[in-house]
Amino acid sequence: RAYLAQHPDRWTTPVPHYESVKGISTNDDSSLLINAGVKLKDGLKVQLQPGPGWVASIRLELIPRPEHADRITTKGVASATVRLEASRKSAQGKLTRLGVFHADADVKNDRYVNGSTILGIKDGWRTGSGEVPVDNIKGERVRTRDRANTLQTGIYVLEEPIKLAEGDQLELTIKGDGLGCFRLSVSPFGFEDDHGAMVLNGAYRSVTDEAHAAKFPTALVTVYLLGTGFDRPALREYQRLTLERLECRDGLVPTMVTQSREPLPTRVLPRGNWQDESGELLSPGVPKFLPQPADAESRRLNRLDLARWLTSPENPLTARVFVNRLWKQFFGNGLSAVMEDVGAQGEWPSHPELLDWLASDFRERWDVKALVKQMVMSATYQQDSRLRADLHDADPNNRWLSSQNPRRLEAEFVRDNALRIAGLLDPEIGGPSAKPYQPAGYFAILQFPDRDYVPNRDDRQYRRGLYTHWQRTFLQPMLANFDAPGREECIAARIVANTPQQALTLLNDPTFVEAARVLAGEIAAGPALTDQARIDRIFERALARPATARETASLQSFLDRQRVEALDHRDEAAKLLKVGLAPSPSNVDPAELAAWTEVCRVVLNLHESITRY
Repeated sequence: RAYLAQHPDRWTTPVPHYESVKGISTNDDSSLLINAGVKLKDGLKVQLQPGPGWVASIRLELIPRPEHADRITTKGVASATVRLEASRKSAQGKLTRLGVFHADADVKNDRYVNGSTILGIKDGWRTGSGEVPVDNIKGERVRTRDRANTLQTGIYVLEEPIKLAEGDQLELTIKGDGLGCFRLSVSPFGFEDDHGAMVLNGAYRSVTDEAHAAKFPTALVTVYLLGTGFDRPALREYQRLTLERLECRDGLVPTMVTQSREPLPTRVLPRGNWQDESGELLSPGVPKFLPQPADAESRRLNRLDLARWLTSPENPLTARVFVNRLWKQFFGNGLSAVMEDVGAQGEWPSHPELLDWLASDFRERWDVKALVKQMVMSATYQQDSRLRADLHDADPNNRWLSSQNPRRLEAEFVRDNALRIAGLLDPEIGGPSAKPYQPAGYFAILQFPDRDYVPNRDDRQYRRGLYTHWQRTFLQPMLANFDAPGREECIAARIVANTPQQALTLLNDPTFVEAARVLAGEIAAGPALTDQARIDRIFERALARPATARETASLQSFLDRQRVEALDHRDEAAKLLKVGLAPSPSNVDPAELAAWTEVCRVVLNLHESITRY
């Protein structure tokens, strides 16, 4: 009661302490203002001294500031991904890591795993962005607003409440590039709902209202349990039930739903005339010369019948085709090289017994992960990729599998590989499409309606190529340059070509320039090393090997020339460092960073960088 009398909003906001960092300052309201370009990827450690007492929850507020055009993020950043870690530091200096039971925010962009939204923000908070409608009191749409212009609050509930003694501190590590201003608060109260929105209002009323407490005696016990954890087994059971409730998602399970209806009649079209309805009525079925589904004559077949027929023991083709295509993914060629036809008109398998065994084993379980493991754990897959000299003439295409087959990465993987080397790749699985950088006006010819392409300005920019947005006849240009097929028709095997446009893409596409710049920033801002040691580190990141003496000498000469060029044309160097969303390190001279960026661009453009060995 004394605490609520002093802090009616249930939060204490101590003055933050931190090591002096250029570009970060403390405001009068105890919030921290961060200038554009300051990187928090490695974390900012903030110490709070709330004084003796219980701490059960931590609040992180992201505050719009006029210094950042009234946004919660810095200029050019649409959304930031924030992570919070908490530790207790005793008066004697002992540091104890604190676990977080659950965390959530009132405003956020969803994150996904395996196609489902991730509950809460415990493992990362992607701050809210994007336009949302604003209605007047009559429910009429009057305008829109960007969610990045609103205060956003995240609440982190500790696994176990802690009792701070005199002199104890909370040490909080905030990670997240692009944050503009944030404030930290603590509370002795635990919150049980998704957004910390005080659904226990009745329970908290019991703290100050004796009559209410007498009427609802368990409410006061709940508040005390969540704030002190006095009964650990009861707290654990409460948390378990709370997580189960959250997993229920208020009883809503997102799923694709279609409403069945009476199927439309399908007829033979006399002379192809779709307006002539005199043709024979047709019903779903499989070719007559193949085994037929059960009771096919007595009822209309549906998609479930088709699925069962495809995977039935009498049909060996499904397993053989799938195994053959998966083999191509890992070995460059299928056991039967003609992907489009594994029948009599195709190519006879190079290893028919192997294909038979793999298909039979796969059909027993229909376990794709087990099949993948079988292939990649095999001695055949783990062979050296250099063709044996004694078989060069006898088996020039390596159909005998005497070595692994080197091959260029597919289009989506070329981009993913560059982002992964730079440490930018977002591994999140599932969720909506992402819009990477794209040349202006690429969609200009598309009409009905006209389309304005706006690339993502947050972490979605670094999503895997699998999630790249495309129009049916206008594939994303980078993917098109690396032989990704159009979406007008399905194909079984991609054509692989080597063209000058591919080299130009690797050198000039903003994604690859940004990847090179970020990689160069990490190398240049890291430990003080010789140029040769830094070149080796770049090679190890990109190619998993050190540079040879010849490569080092060539790149050292190139680096020296680029240093002179960057010093003579600092304005051009500055333009290079502005490509992309990721910030550049502030402790590296721009001319030096530009020179190393050019070196990284060369390495990412190597044939070896886009080839799987």
